[in-house]
Amino acid sequence: MTMTIHVDIVSAEQEIYSGLAEMVFAPAEMGQVGIAPRHASLITNLVPGEVRVKINEKEDYAYYVSGGVLEVQPHIVTVLADTAIRAKDIDEAAALEAKAKAEEALQNKTGKADYAKAQAQLAEAMMQLRTLDRLRKRTS
Repeated sequence: MTMTIHVDIVSAEQEIYSGLAEMVFAPAEMGQVGIAPRHASLITNLVPGEVRVKINEKEDYAYYVSGGVLEVQPHIVTVLADTAIRAKDIDEAAALEAKAKAEEALQNKTGKADYAKAQAQLAEAMMQLRTLDRLRKRTS
């Protein structure tokens, strides 16, 4: 029997996922982390990116998180996300529009644009699109 770990993914709005998994992959501040059952305890900040929950060899779920905190205990992984979206629910048109607006704001040299905010919006839109792209590659 394969060992599993309990995973909870929650955002400020709702619980996104709760269940057992063989592995969890998350975009931590210092790089991508892979969490297996009985992993050492860990708390780290998350950066915008994809959280992937591997249920078994044939089934996994992808989620986009805009940031947050990852807490790992030997038998439970908790993702407390600022925003979490199922990869299949990402609105590609909205992400492309947000990307274009952020790029336009970064090109605006008048000084009226908030450069840091535009960079954050661009990073978020890019990671949503990358998460959606990875989902499409895995399911095709």
